[in-house]
Amino acid sequence: MTGKFLTLEGTEGAGKSTNLSFIKEWLTEQGIEVISTREPGGTEIGEAVRGILLNQDFTAMHEDTELLLMFAARAQHLREKILPALAQGKWVISDRFTDASYAYQGAARGMGFERIAQIEQWVQQGVHPDTTFVFDLPIEVGMARVAARGGETDRFEQEKHDFFEKVRGAYLTRAAQAPERYKVLDASQSLESVQAAIVARLQSLISEA
Repeated sequence: MTGKFLTLEGTEGAGKSTNLSFIKEWLTEQGIEVISTREPGGTEIGEAVRGILLNQDFTAMHEDTELLLMFAARAQHLREKILPALAQGKWVISDRFTDASYAYQGAARGMGFERIAQIEQWVQQGVHPDTTFVFDLPIEVGMARVAARGGETDRFEQEKHDFFEKVRGAYLTRAAQAPERYKVLDASQSLESVQAAIVARLQSLISEA
């Protein structure tokens, strides 16, 4: 079986982590070998970069620095983990990938999409997810979920409402431009309803393999 690359995207508190575990378990039950990972991170080097990116003390980080660090971690992630697994026929599920760069650094930080696209091509050389699940819900609902979790918030979670509205809008715009790759899920629905829609998409992917 050819390996498949799945990514999960969405604003804070949309339920990506919960559903990543569900997807991994469901695919494993179908006899598919799966690895799960995340961005930024996924490798020892990537996790070290993640610590810098999410550090709430680094409020002076320039947008260019943030973008380049994201893609530096992504380059390592691809070469060390994602591409080798796909070559072995495994399915890879990642909590965030390049769509997040367009949403967070592009739309929310105001960076030009053309610049991001140039770095994307250099780092990924045409590698894209087979399916991207976008978990969508009102920003105030997601932030309430984050607050309910407790604990310290990271550098991104401390951004304002308007920042996340831009992130949400970017995800929905990108999904509308390429509906064959994206599956938008109403994350304000019951978990059962969301996961039923996920399973339907996974079954379709399996039939294509």
